Amino acid sequence: MPELPEVEVVRRDLDPVLRGRTVVAAEVGRDRAVRRESAPEAFVAALTGRTVAATSRVGKFLVVRLEGAGHDVVIVHLGMSGQLRVAESADEARLPHTHVVWTLDDGREVRFVDPRTFGQMWHAVATDPGGRPVPLGHLGPDALDELGDATMLASRFAGRRVAVKLRLMDQTALAGLGNIYTDEILFRAGVAPHRPSGAVTEDECAALVASIRAVLPAAIAARGSSLADAQYVDGRGRPGTYQEHHAVHARAGRPCPRCGRTVARLAMGGRSASFCPGCQR
Repeated sequence: MPELPEVEVVRRDLDPVLRGRTVVAAEVGRDRAVRRESAPEAFVAALTGRTVAATSRVGKFLVVRLEGAGHDVVIVHLGMSGQLRVAESADEARLPHTHVVWTLDDGREVRFVDPRTFGQMWHAVATDPGGRPVPLGHLGPDALDELGDATMLASRFAGRRVAVKLRLMDQTALAGLGNIYTDEILFRAGVAPHRPSGAVTEDECAALVASIRAVLPAAIAARGSSLADAQYVDGRGRPGTYQEHHAVHARAGRPCPRCGRTVARLAMGGRSASFCPGCQR
């Protein structure tokens, strides 16, 4: 958490705030938040005085594109508990664990809040004005914007013995999916999470592609999933509501909404999968 839908909601919230605005000051309150930089001062220098051209996203990574000839970007990874919050002015009290603050030329602030400090920001470059940042070049196709057809997905599974849930969560195979949405996507497609990836048929891959194309936009429309830890909120501090529509995720021991059988939970790869033994084969 957060996964692709949550990051996309945050991106859409921040884009009208950031686009065309100049960062007049930047502040780093904890070095770990910019740990890929040579020093916090290097991050501040790279950002201060720069105007935001656009925002984009690759998988779970938010990309803030800066104006200029160098294709400079700031990459933001929210990690487990990161939040990007908009403050209307510097007078608004800062939340605990506010580690980075950008002050914009209209007086608003964008604040990076991260209690667990797994998230981070860093300055990088892209291959061209709209291209992927170089540090994200190893990621697979974006699960929302670059998803291909069943043949493409089958090629990502071919010859793999790893469980299909874990393969879908492999960011080098398909970027953006995590524990929540793989549960929901597999349920909708009727595919059991522990099946070997290489044993998934092309017809099942077609069902998975259709499921991804249904689940991710629905989750974005519901502004993401906010779980019991309440760590994901949007740019204004509001929780998402897609958790109210989860069919199987975090519902182990409860009846399947489709067939009534008990939703099961299976430990796998250091994570867990929630699925219906009746509906998913």
